[in-house]
This record gives sequence, C-alpha cells and structure tokens, in this order.
Amino acid sequence: MALIELREATVSVATPAGERVLLHPTTLSLPERRIAVIGPNGSGKSTLARLLNALVVPTSGSVHVDGIDVAGQPAKARRAVGFCFTDPAAQLVMPTCVEDIELSLRRHEKDAKSRRARALDVLDAHGLRDHADLSVHTLSGGQKQLLALAGVLAVRPAVLVADEPTTLLDLAHTRRVGDLLFSLEQQLVLVTHDLSLARRCDRALVIDQARVVFDGDAGAAVDHYVSSVAGEAPDER
Repeated sequence: MALIELREATVSVATPAGERVLLHPTTLSLPERRIAVIGPNGSGKSTLARLLNALVVPTSGSVHVDGIDVAGQPAKARRAVGFCFTDPAAQLVMPTCVEDIELSLRRHEKDAKSRRARALDVLDAHGLRDHADLSVHTLSGGQKQLLALAGVLAVRPAVLVADEPTTLLDLAHTRRVGDLLFSLEQQLVLVTHDLSLARRCDRALVIDQARVVFDGDAGAAVDHYVSSVAGEAPDER
C-alpha cells in the first residue's frame, strides 16, 4: 500500500469577507488499504481528498503520497493517484465509451491498435464491452460511473480517491460500484455519505467544520458521526 502523509496541511481561500479556511492544519499518516472520509456537506471532505492528487494544493504544510511531494510534483502525483468524481460527466469527455478509455491510455499505449485492444479489454473487465461504440450519453447513470472508474483504473494508479461515487446512483448500481471499489488492489480513499460503505473500510476520518474530529476504526467513526448528528454527546477519542 502507498503511504499517504499530511503534515500540518492547511487550505484557505480569500473571500470578500476575509480568509475562509477550508481545512484547518491536518496531520495524518494513512497506510491502510481502505480509508473512508465521512461528515456533513461542506465540512471539508472533498478538500482533503483533492489534496491527494493536487486538484487542491495546501496553503501551508505538505502532502506526500508514497514519497511524492504532491504540490511540488503534481503530474507525478496524478499518475500515482487516480480520482473519481461524484458526477461522471466531469470525466467522460469523448464521444464513445471505447474512445474515452483510449484517451486515458494515450500516454501508456502509443500504438493506436494496441491502445484500442487494451481499451476493449478494460471495458470487458467492467461489463461494458457491448457498449464500446455507443455514445457515452446513452448510458445509464450507473454505467457512466462504471465507465469513469474504468478510465481511471485503466492506467493502474497506486491509489484511487473516490469522491461520493454512489451519490447519484440507484441501489443496484450503488452495490455494483461498491463491490468494485472494495475488490480493488489499489489503496482506496472513499469520500462517502453511504455509511454502510464507510463501515467496510479499515479506517475512517470524520470531518466537521474543516477539521478531523475523529480518526480511527471505521465502525467507531460511523457511530461517532451518527451520534453527533443525533445531538448526542460523542465519546472523546
């Protein structure tokens, strides 16, 4: 597994009303295979996740993934850390399914024929081979998310960050995407509101008001979060 390390990583932005902190100083060492990030909307979950492949860079402090300084080596970080968005439309940019996978592979397979063959193999592995030459716009929401994941995984990143990947999906595709995520050999950082998925992780972070307020066993983290939402006094840990 990759080692993800944050050292006093802070994210803030200037606003007309003054500086707004999106993530207070955060220090973490994350070697586990499956890590959930949970918490209310607007709490800073996605900000933390986007630090891992330089979609967001720290205002101060540092982020390293397997020794890569993410802010200093963003291209290298993005090769190591794949990112899947909530809405697959943010990632699917080519007309057909196979072309979209080929786009992901363009730097890895220089030969067009080999690239097409590998793209078809990737689609086949994700149950989308019959959709290879169809427009991405004809796919269901679940199929689009599977295609987006397939494109990210095609280049074999060491880490996959999935930012609420099941939020827009029906129950069947939520289960299918969840099972795919938990079958991966890659290290998984899963930002999610699906607490059943969070419980399947090895470790979970609870984010609230731009701070990590709980860090530990996934089941205990979910219980802490549920208690806080219910207005109960959570255990201090």
